[in-house]
Amino acid sequence: MFRWGVLSTAKIGVTAVIPAICAAENSVLAGIASRDIGKARDVAARFGAPHAFGSYEELLASDEIDGVYIPLPTSQHIEWALKAANAGKHVLCEKPISLKADEIGRLQEARDRHGVLVSEAFMVTYHPQWLKVRQLVAEGAIGRLRHVQAAFTYYNTDAGNMRNQLSLGGGALPDIGVYPTVVTRFVTGEEPQRVRATVERDEVFGTDRHANVCARFDSFELTFYVATQLASRQGVVFHGDKGYIEVLAPFNTGKYDHAKVWLHNAAHDQAQEFNFGGVDHYRLQVEAFVQAARGAKDGIFTLEDSVLNQKLIDAIYRADASGEWEQV
Repeated sequence: MFRWGVLSTAKIGVTAVIPAICAAENSVLAGIASRDIGKARDVAARFGAPHAFGSYEELLASDEIDGVYIPLPTSQHIEWALKAANAGKHVLCEKPISLKADEIGRLQEARDRHGVLVSEAFMVTYHPQWLKVRQLVAEGAIGRLRHVQAAFTYYNTDAGNMRNQLSLGGGALPDIGVYPTVVTRFVTGEEPQRVRATVERDEVFGTDRHANVCARFDSFELTFYVATQLASRQGVVFHGDKGYIEVLAPFNTGKYDHAKVWLHNAAHDQAQEFNFGGVDHYRLQVEAFVQAARGAKDGIFTLEDSVLNQKLIDAIYRADASGEWEQV
């Protein structure tokens, strides 16, 4: 069994990824680290982990850990992913793995030097609903893809939440803007060429709270908006000349809706529904990660993918600043 260590007792870990580790067929939760040893012991006891560490360094030095999951604040991702890779540990790091594309090269070098796996935790790329969408588009089910439209919003004005703290890497684009870009690239296999965007920032927090984006690919266009101060909404549509695909609950299945994919014909008088109930994409992510760490070559979100996705996010900020089209 692959022995996991977790850096911090962050909510996403406790509520989603740690339960997935415990449920995975090839994994065991071996240790929890926190700067507050009491919190580490509490979470370790809750999930049956044999080890609790009072520092992240102590966990990384342990021979009882094969790989780590990092759900720390975004601004700390590069630092601790590097430390983990340099300690010879495989690394699954929450998104975004970096706030700048050019920072990821250091992780690629550490990965290659130490022969470890380092992957950004885009759980959506392991969900069968997205594999189905990719299959439908590739098979020409909607003809020629011409447009992708997406939205991802929620409402959060809590000053204590890291998503509203600029120093911790908060903001709509780092937190949720990465999802429309990832799934579009995942489904189509294409990369954006240029982008225009407007970004609105909160007057108090300084974080981007709303972004409206248009990205041009070789054969289609992606438009999307994300916001941290709008009513909750998720949706993605892939529109072709012979039909369109609507993805319900595209990013947080179960929370916004059931995992469903609708395939509509051009006349909008026929539709097929594909349901994916009872799927835990966090568990699928954990199991795929372990398989890749053991030598499997396919099916993992790579650091090369991370660089390409972050390049688009970087270009969105530049486009807002210039008011012009920016090359990705």
